[in-house]
Amino acid sequence: MMITKALLGISVVAGLIAGAASAETQAMAWTDLNVRDGPGPMHSIVDVIPMNGTVMVQGCLADASWCQVTHGDTTGWAAGNYLTTAIDNAPVALASGDKRVVLTTVTYDNGQAVTAGGLASGAIAGALIAGPAGAVVGAIVGTAVGASVEPDPTVVTYVRSNPVDPIYLDGEVVVGAGIPDTVMLAPVPDSTYEYAYLNGVPVLVDTKDRRVVYIVR
Repeated sequence: MMITKALLGISVVAGLIAGAASAETQAMAWTDLNVRDGPGPMHSIVDVIPMNGTVMVQGCLADASWCQVTHGDTTGWAAGNYLTTAIDNAPVALASGDKRVVLTTVTYDNGQAVTAGGLASGAIAGALIAGPAGAVVGAIVGTAVGASVEPDPTVVTYVRSNPVDPIYLDGEVVVGAGIPDTVMLAPVPDSTYEYAYLNGVPVLVDTKDRRVVYIVR
């Protein structure tokens, strides 16, 4: 799928700090991370980067919230909050604001975008609450993401067979992300889970703390 984009002028940065990321850099996904056909939760998922999987980063939006990446044969967009690069032997999130992370700035023309719902835009119902990986923004990564559960196959079948109205939240759906109280979740019969269709994917949610524990792919 072609990604419509326009590269902004690239500033020549002299005297970079030793170990800083280059304009095009290799990054690692801190958790299983969606690659979308545009920079935002409304866009379709075209690939998934596995936890600790690597990608080449062509550039990011000005705030590094979304970055254009290549994973295998797929080029798309991934959330910069969950992509890290090694600087001085330590992982640093691309969206951390760390000045040692030097990235090419790109823009995205959504005028020709095709999204999950076939629309170029849609209503965002709120924002995902940062999970263990999301918390790395503004700081050096320290801990791994929360562990994904392995639900009974009957639970997964129920969720797939009983779709609910989709909800779009600002941010990327990852294991450990919290769901705002304003989002209504649907119960899974005879289980300890609830579920929702968030940002184009069904997710299982722990009823105690409203955090995503499994993404149904």
